[in-house]
Amino acid sequence: MKRILTAVVVAPLVVYAVGWGHFYFFLAVVSTVALLCYYEYAEIVAAYGIGKPGPLGYAAGLAVLLVPREPEFVIVLAALFALVLGLTGSDLAKGLPRAAALLFGVVYIFGSWRIAILLRERSPWWLLFALLLNWLGDSAAYYIGSRVGRHKMAPTVSPKKSWEGAVASLVASTIFAALYLPRLIPAVTLGPAIILGVAGNFAGQVGDLAESALKRGAGVKDSGTMLPGHGGWLDRVDSVLFALPMIYALLRWVT
Repeated sequence: MKRILTAVVVAPLVVYAVGWGHFYFFLAVVSTVALLCYYEYAEIVAAYGIGKPGPLGYAAGLAVLLVPREPEFVIVLAALFALVLGLTGSDLAKGLPRAAALLFGVVYIFGSWRIAILLRERSPWWLLFALLLNWLGDSAAYYIGSRVGRHKMAPTVSPKKSWEGAVASLVASTIFAALYLPRLIPAVTLGPAIILGVAGNFAGQVGDLAESALKRGAGVKDSGTMLPGHGGWLDRVDSVLFALPMIYALLRWVT
């Protein structure tokens, strides 16, 4: 019940911000979610015993997210500053892991949300597609997997995930893509719509497993507790963070 109530509260706000909200309202929502995700990511990193990424990670991430053009130089500068800061601590053996964790978090979280902004600039329907594709896929995997899942997909990384749930997720996302894209983005025919649905779902499931591996390595169950029934923000958007670059790359390729 908590899972459903949380979705009822959060989903309409996100859909409104993406589809109909003013650009700056949308930007505020994306920035807030990205910061919350990075906060949870920092807690996971700390559990590895190398310390939390400091304020530089948040500042560099916001710069990547909000700089109008060519944010690549921000990533390069963040990498250099992170390395310098990492090597000024008392335990030099942890300098490189700290710098790597900071930079990875910036690219993983803020870089992916930057692509969300680029997708919305093309059309709000594209970003809604990427979000809904994975939310529906995640829901199908959860409900089918919890009821009929028998064959474990990755028992070491995520013991509750099953192949039955993964197939249900793929089928649900593919059907959604086939119904959504040709109607709301007429330039996309049925064939490319199915390809986008399959590729986006596959990337999302890999992203889900990747975040589970991060948590498993840190010895934590959820990335946070901000979303009752879902865990943390990073738990809720882990698949989206992988799907956004995949969908945007395919969109750039075909256009």
